[in-house]
Amino acid sequence: MTEAQTLIPPKAAIKPKELVTGAHKRIDNYYYLNERENPEVIKYLNDENAYLEKVLAPVKDLRNKLFEEMKGRIKQQDESVPYKEGSYYYYTRYVTGGEYPIYCRKKGAMEGVEEIMFDGNAMAKGHNYYQLGGYEVSDNDELAIFAEDIVSRRLYTLRIKNLKTGKIYPEIIENTEAGSFAWATDNKTFFYIKKDPQTLLGYQVYRHVLGTDPKTDVLVYEEEDNQFYMGLSRSKSKKYIEIGVDHNGVATEYRLLEANQPTGAFKVFLPREKGHEYDIVHYKNKFYIRTNWKAENFRLMEVPEGKNADRSAWKEVIAHRPDVYLANMDVFANHLVLGERKAGLTNIRIINQTTKTDEYLDFGEPAYVAGIGYNPDFNTNILRYGYSSLTTPGSTFDYNMDTKEKILKKQQEVLGGFDKDNYVSERVYATARDGVKVPVSLVYRKGTPKDGSAPLLQYSYGSYGYSTDPGFSSTRLSLLDRGFIFAIAHIRGGQEMGRRWYEDGKMLKKKNTFNDFVDVSDYLIKNKYTSSDKLFAMGGSAGGLLMGAIINQAPQLYRGVVAAVPFVDVVTTMLDESIPLTTGEFEEWGNPKNEEYYKYMLSYSPYDNVAKKAYPNLLVTTGLHDSQVQYWEPAKWVAKLRVMKTDNNQLLLHTNMEAGHGGASGRFQALKEIALEYAFMLNLVGITQ
Repeated sequence: MTEAQTLIPPKAAIKPKELVTGAHKRIDNYYYLNERENPEVIKYLNDENAYLEKVLAPVKDLRNKLFEEMKGRIKQQDESVPYKEGSYYYYTRYVTGGEYPIYCRKKGAMEGVEEIMFDGNAMAKGHNYYQLGGYEVSDNDELAIFAEDIVSRRLYTLRIKNLKTGKIYPEIIENTEAGSFAWATDNKTFFYIKKDPQTLLGYQVYRHVLGTDPKTDVLVYEEEDNQFYMGLSRSKSKKYIEIGVDHNGVATEYRLLEANQPTGAFKVFLPREKGHEYDIVHYKNKFYIRTNWKAENFRLMEVPEGKNADRSAWKEVIAHRPDVYLANMDVFANHLVLGERKAGLTNIRIINQTTKTDEYLDFGEPAYVAGIGYNPDFNTNILRYGYSSLTTPGSTFDYNMDTKEKILKKQQEVLGGFDKDNYVSERVYATARDGVKVPVSLVYRKGTPKDGSAPLLQYSYGSYGYSTDPGFSSTRLSLLDRGFIFAIAHIRGGQEMGRRWYEDGKMLKKKNTFNDFVDVSDYLIKNKYTSSDKLFAMGGSAGGLLMGAIINQAPQLYRGVVAAVPFVDVVTTMLDESIPLTTGEFEEWGNPKNEEYYKYMLSYSPYDNVAKKAYPNLLVTTGLHDSQVQYWEPAKWVAKLRVMKTDNNQLLLHTNMEAGHGGASGRFQALKEIALEYAFMLNLVGITQ
């Protein structure tokens, strides 16, 4: 036995609690770990942290080296590509040693005088955690609403700043949604979303007038169905303020108010209807509608202003295509731009509104991600878009939609001698057990052997229709340069291959997600990319659920697993509607109050299926203030595994006692968490330098 294996791990006290659902009873020995203020619980979490440090003491120097190495690739004094909105150019910049961005603007041209709107480093002083959750500038360019979170609970406090004088107005509006606010044209009225502090769901829209007590703010809309998420924004045309409510995979509804009539009533664009999801963009005297009405992969329609609720007035612009998923859109005075997915890859399509001719941008790599950027200027023929691949750092391009000229405005600068020609990417397909072909994107350093001897990290998410695209990561180079292969499994539950790909990985088909991941692992081993004693798996949040499921199903395939903020206590969480975000998840996982869903969820819930058997080495991470996956889920899971597992492999729990779902704030602090994950894996395959 190694010294680490002789260390005695902490054990949480067993306190059985009977949980009854219908005729079924479960015993949860660690239910009490949800008592966030209980000193015994806090002690247990701190003891687990201390145990992790003892076990990983031999790689303390490696962790520090990895941190400095990853930090050393980041250009410390950096600046974003400016974008023009109104009469100003907006950009962010970082200073040497600064953890947070500084938000700046210049009037008229980039040669103008810099105005600092928000200095993230100064605003974060005195806080263990800090997040600026967006800002919105008034039409006269003088005022800005901004949102702050200093707890990592995603409950933001709104303030107003005078950008001319630097004065912060006295109004303080708490428990709001980040980024969901909009000014009216009068430069004194704005709208914002209030959150329920218990469920953390945005459910009310208020109107505030500058200089008045927020207690007197007028409630203009309340969402009574707690399964819907809410957003608020100003249309690109600036004509409308839009309230959007969405129940993923179920229904969408928009309400509109003309921004020059702030005391008017919001009007429904098209009433919600089960099974109908849509997005809208205002363009001149009409709306474009991205809709799944009679179109699983979505199609594009248009309708004149004022006739939006009359579906007989809708006219088809882009028909439904079974092999192409219409993901998003943007409009310009003379062009319509569409984001599409085909064969698992993103495409950008540009349509000239005058000639009706169209084109697809060519990217020329086997695995990549491209997306429409932020384009607030309506009257321009320049499209800003982003591009990245497994070997190409994040790049920002400006494309002239008339002349076809493409200009690289900025590519992420990777310090430390990075050369993209030293790396190779591949796109392969693994056949799942039911015959479905699952795309896999791979990257490795040239010369890495493909004889089964290379360590490999397989990553995936696979839920909510969220697609894991093959983009660049400078931190990942620390694994590739040490001989690792990195693989993204584009499993069902994501939306890489279209809407059906998502539908076949949710609800009563959720096990396809787990099976796909395991079958990709089998493929990678059989095709000599790696071997089971060198294969690692990683996933976070719903991807952490995936990690829990695969180690119950096929623990023998993996040397080690990293489960970040994992959603592992599926049944108990989904039965508790007081837990933040639970009700909005019923259409993803099912409602366990329905016996069919209860039994299905119980059959894969990682916590409920821990058994007396050998498990891989396991690193589990969480945050005490996590608002999405409560810290006690991973804590309970680890406590149960400690008692049940029959092996001597590492089982480590790291709780960030000051952060939430997204981990540490700040661009460098977050690297310490990645260094921990990498050191855990590298150590297991004997790489200590």
